[in-house]
Amino acid sequence: MSVTTSGLQSKSSRSSVRQAIEVISSMRFAISLLVILAIASIIGTVLTQEDPYPNYVNQFGPFWADIFRGLSLYNVYSAWWFMLILIFLVISVSLCVIRNGPKMIADMKSWKDRVREGSLRAFHHKGEFSLVPSTRADTAAKLQRLAGKMGYKFVTRETDSGATLIAAKRGALTKLGYISAHLAIVIICIGGLLDSNLPIKLQMWLFNKTPIASNEVINDIAPNHRLPTSNLTFRGYAWVPEGQHVATAILNQQDGSLIQDLPFSIQLDKFIVDYYSTGMPKLFASDIVVIDHATGQRIPARVEVNKPFTYDGISIYQSSFQDGGSKLSMTAWPMSGGSAKTTPFDGAIGGTAPVNPQVIGGKGESVEFTDFRAINVENVTDGSGSIDTRGVGQTQTLKQAFDERLGSGAKTSKPTDLRNVGPSVQYKVRGTDGQAREFNNYMLPVDVQGQQMFLAGMRLSPNDPFRYLRIPADEQSSVKQWMNLRAALDTPAMRDEAARRFAQRSVPEANAELQKHLEESASRVLNLFAGADETGVAAVPGQPGAVLGGFQAIAGFIDKSVPKGEQEKAAGLLLRMLEGATWDLWQISRAQNGLQEAQPDAKNTQFVQSSINALSDSFLYGSPVFLQLDSFKQIQASVFQLTRAPGKKVVYLGSLLLVIGIFSMFYVRERRLWFWLKDTTTGGTSVLMAMSTARRTLDFEKEFAQTRDAIGAMLGVKSQPVSPSPETPADAKSTGPQDSTR
Repeated sequence: MSVTTSGLQSKSSRSSVRQAIEVISSMRFAISLLVILAIASIIGTVLTQEDPYPNYVNQFGPFWADIFRGLSLYNVYSAWWFMLILIFLVISVSLCVIRNGPKMIADMKSWKDRVREGSLRAFHHKGEFSLVPSTRADTAAKLQRLAGKMGYKFVTRETDSGATLIAAKRGALTKLGYISAHLAIVIICIGGLLDSNLPIKLQMWLFNKTPIASNEVINDIAPNHRLPTSNLTFRGYAWVPEGQHVATAILNQQDGSLIQDLPFSIQLDKFIVDYYSTGMPKLFASDIVVIDHATGQRIPARVEVNKPFTYDGISIYQSSFQDGGSKLSMTAWPMSGGSAKTTPFDGAIGGTAPVNPQVIGGKGESVEFTDFRAINVENVTDGSGSIDTRGVGQTQTLKQAFDERLGSGAKTSKPTDLRNVGPSVQYKVRGTDGQAREFNNYMLPVDVQGQQMFLAGMRLSPNDPFRYLRIPADEQSSVKQWMNLRAALDTPAMRDEAARRFAQRSVPEANAELQKHLEESASRVLNLFAGADETGVAAVPGQPGAVLGGFQAIAGFIDKSVPKGEQEKAAGLLLRMLEGATWDLWQISRAQNGLQEAQPDAKNTQFVQSSINALSDSFLYGSPVFLQLDSFKQIQASVFQLTRAPGKKVVYLGSLLLVIGIFSMFYVRERRLWFWLKDTTTGGTSVLMAMSTARRTLDFEKEFAQTRDAIGAMLGVKSQPVSPSPETPADAKSTGPQDSTR
């Protein structure tokens, strides 16, 4: 057989058909397809697949995101061009097997026993032995026994010239390795097509199945958006809360979703999650009951990560978990106005509740509850390992720098302080204009630098990190005193009273004029900090046109009214004045709520300082209400991936054939051995041996030398130089086995 990269030669009368068949069945065409598939697979691995389109816009920008979507790079493995390449690859390799397979099998069965003496003398690997005295029959018997011991199969025949030819071969099954490897590519591609989006696309084209883009009740979705239970292959997701069941799966498409009806229902009894001490999940498991629609049989099972449950050819995988509608009981605190009156506020994850402007304040906003977590294990240290949220850096030695970057990716050279900071609730406050801010509030206070703080996160976009408002906890581990202080700051009369008390406490009554000036200055600082306008009305955070309060207002006043050389001194004076006046404002608030006057110790001083920081940050909080979680009833939900993949076993078969084929091609070498025996004029026997292989290697050179020496040892003679033959060496070239690859 000759090695060729050309394709199948068709006998069609049309030249275009002949050329097309020749190109498709050629090696160069198949290799080109494999290269394209490799590049596409790299793109599909590097580029996250089937994310929401806005994520790609944020990552690549609108121009490139649109181009990549046009090329279907966001779902490479289900793209039409990817499946088309697979189809052409199946056709190309199949034609190759059809073209070369019969020739390989015929070559494998052939003994090549029609050679002539001259052809053997033209071989590169040959040897000649002369035995005197010896009969040809005895020598042939010895050579046959030796060939059998060496693992060769052989045939013997008498030639027309009266000589005896022994033709032996070993490793002829290597030809099956080539066929097996090529068939493996075909089978793997067929398995990939079976498990691809192609069967679903065919149903959409042939039976007018269309994705649905709107939100509807699943039972009310029309049949043209649903796939039957007999669907050959699919990969979808099902969301099941505890105590409920589903009988459908959602198949995400580029322009909507298809509903896949299942032959059974999945009921979630309980979702189980366990954590390591680091806060990483250790176990995801779902105790489910599969209810067969045909028989009514109930099959209990447990589904864990990497441990699916298969029923009726459909595998159920544990994909992830979410909140299934936990019930929340909260207290709503107003974040503006001179009142700290609270009201109960209940909700459920996934639900929406209105903000009553007459009770809480605001302008008719609504709260959308998005997530709840009962456990939050957080690292409360900063990047340097210090318990300091400012993130103060520290220097590193060269060894520390290497240790941090080498070894396991899970280790770190920085100390960690992992703690369970308790439950948290995540929600959005949406205004009447449709704009929303997202909030994340923790139920319990967190220790921050030795002080208990309630963390209230806020962000404008899902792509932004949460920025936290830190509300100091009071003696009862609540936000009540801070909320009362906030309400007092929003009340003009209480600000004036606090300024008066601060002036009386700071300046003796004998100096009435200085006391009056200090009172006016303290009142101005409190008004600036409260964001009050000229009439003394405090700002409403988040409302358009509101005067910004907090440290921003004081900084703006200093920048406009104080020369640059004196701004630092003025800032220190105003901040001390603000802290002193806020202390008196807190005492007024405590007395108004029936509490005793606080002692000016280190703990209470720290509370006031933290309260001032939180009051300043509250102007950026952007919500008319703060929701404090009081109690909850957690309801978990499992997200299952459901797959019917008939091509999986086909791919396994193809992979097995590929391993067998590659092993045969690389480790099984075909060798052929010939012995030409003839009588000599001296009454002896002349033996001419020749040996060939499809792939000439250094190992074969050693094997030939060992075989030649073994023959000489058995016959008791040494190999002699082989005399040339008058026959042309072209005859020898036509008899040797050739590599039958494409």
